[in-house]
Amino acid sequence: MKKGFFAVIEGIDGAGKSTQARSLVRKLRTLGMDAAYFREPSRGQWGRELKRRAKTAGSLTPEEELELFQKDRRENVERNLKPALSRGKVVVLDRYYFSTIAYQGAKGLNREKIRRMNRRFAPEPDLVFILDIGAGEGLSRIAGRKRKDALFEKRAYLGKVGRIFRGFAGRPFVHLDGRRSREDIRRLILEETLGRLKKAGRI
Repeated sequence: MKKGFFAVIEGIDGAGKSTQARSLVRKLRTLGMDAAYFREPSRGQWGRELKRRAKTAGSLTPEEELELFQKDRRENVERNLKPALSRGKVVVLDRYYFSTIAYQGAKGLNREKIRRMNRRFAPEPDLVFILDIGAGEGLSRIAGRKRKDALFEKRAYLGKVGRIFRGFAGRPFVHLDGRRSREDIRRLILEETLGRLKKAGRI
């Protein structure tokens, strides 16, 4: 199925994922590449439901959260990711199932079970950036946002999430210090992405 190139940007809330994902897509497009940006939760039916429910703390059990994330991801894979990859696009995704492993795993759900559930249907990425910052810094960065996700913004909880993110290892994963300047991170992400695209014979 996959003809394109699939990159994911991960990290705790406030790490700068969305900023860097959009920046990467813009830069790839200026270089003449057919790049597409998607995010999780998506803008689909289940993603909207998840974001609506997440506004109220305690409105979802960890199991209910997981179920909604899975429904949203299946929809996102079928409607967005697989079609874009099959057309040879460079897909940049803001969050993926690694976030589900980290966030729901930090609430006590079985991380390996979540991984297996997703690998049954979700395309494996070629490259995964994990932006690493402390929970306190992440919270301070998002303190001024008007819309806050009460489920995800507690310091001790985000600390657990961050530790799980730091445990991801293997060929696709690139860990970056999220305390570096935005420009430094942007440069490192672009250099690594172009290097992987070259190795894959895409450029």
